[in-house]
Amino acid sequence: MAMFNYEFNNLNDLFVQQLKDLYDGEQQLTEALPLMAQAANSSQLKNAFQEHFRQTQGHVQRLEQVFRAINCEPERESCPAMKGMIKEGNDMIKASGNPAVKDAGLIAAAQRVEHYEMAGYGSVRTFAQQLGRDDLARILQQTLDEEGQTDKKLTAIAESNVNQMAPA
Repeated sequence: MAMFNYEFNNLNDLFVQQLKDLYDGEQQLTEALPLMAQAANSSQLKNAFQEHFRQTQGHVQRLEQVFRAINCEPERESCPAMKGMIKEGNDMIKASGNPAVKDAGLIAAAQRVEHYEMAGYGSVRTFAQQLGRDDLARILQQTLDEEGQTDKKLTAIAESNVNQMAPA
């Protein structure tokens, strides 16, 4: 595993590093979401994963827009946390057993990702504000809002459908 020796001399250094981390995470997610959609048994859950896949492609484009605005090349910096969460999602995809229980596991894995992303986007949005870039903070807030909506949608699917179908 690559170890980074970071040097943060100002908030901008940290802002750029965090953007690269999010950029890698979103890219990893664009590969994982179609597989999660395929593995989902519930059509509601399948649709939610497909919709979030399309949103995630937009999140990648927004990050590229932010990179351009700060004269930075969009660059991925390996995000080991996302790698680990996607591995957990893949374990759910490969699992056998009751399809509704598996769906509940897929939702749990996806919500871990959403919460991680919400934390990341909340931080970079705040950094952008502190750096006097309210224009970028608004772009990042848009993605933060979408991550929050996806999280709520997954909760609703779990509570209204998937969890009821799973044997206790």
